Amino acid sequence: MYTEVLMVTPELAKAWLKQNAMNRPLSRQTVAHLVRAIERGEWQLTHQGIAFDQDETLLDGQHRLAAVVKSNLAVQMAVTRGVSRSAFTVMDTGRKRTGRDALTLAGETNSTHLAAALRGLHLYLNQPDTSWSGGSTGITNDQLLRVLEEHPGMRDAINHGLILNRAIKITVTASAIGWYVTAKERPDIDPADWLAKLVSGAGLAVGDPRLTFRNTMMGLAAGQRHRRSDDSREYLLYYLKAWNAWVEGRELKLLRRSPKEQMPKVTKVSHQPLYLSS
Repeated sequence: MYTEVLMVTPELAKAWLKQNAMNRPLSRQTVAHLVRAIERGEWQLTHQGIAFDQDETLLDGQHRLAAVVKSNLAVQMAVTRGVSRSAFTVMDTGRKRTGRDALTLAGETNSTHLAAALRGLHLYLNQPDTSWSGGSTGITNDQLLRVLEEHPGMRDAINHGLILNRAIKITVTASAIGWYVTAKERPDIDPADWLAKLVSGAGLAVGDPRLTFRNTMMGLAAGQRHRRSDDSREYLLYYLKAWNAWVEGRELKLLRRSPKEQMPKVTKVSHQPLYLSS
């Protein structure tokens, strides 16, 4: 068995795919994920690559090769020949490195919550009005680190997200993103009263958006046993609707969403709001 590093062109990848007789069914989602990584220039040479047995039958790497063909771009890969056919049963059985793993290796704290919140922020900025569940919302570890580099304030936002999660049962992802985007887009608004009154609930009158938001989140948490994968998008929508009403000084006695409601933008209203100082 020996390994060499080769520049794999689309033509070479297409020829090697014809030697594929033993691999599992091709996953279009996995191929699409790899294509996007290649097109963004994120492809990196690692020990993982292409493997052939003694008869030049492709044992491993069909998704990588299919991505090269589909992207029509050449990339470097490690190519191993002479692999025992019996080794096929143990290939790709290790655990995939997650976004949490990548952040931990980069020295970040709260990596589980941070990974989820960065993924959510990426979706908020790029796909705000689509479901946040399903395979189309994938983000690579390189993208995750890039989002953090572009939005370092998310580290502090996680701390506020954890506070709100404990107080009103909103997901850390939704509350961290809500805190971050409102603070970033409206630095003229002091968020201290927003946070303090949401946490305590003390002295809030009926119609105050903070009370309505607080009651809505706690009611949703009490009414469901399990979180859904799209909950954070829904909760962020509620967060922004309530925050906008609070800044604009509007009463908000009911907080709900329609099935196809778009994600609200952070309000630009600048007049002195009714509830800002209450």
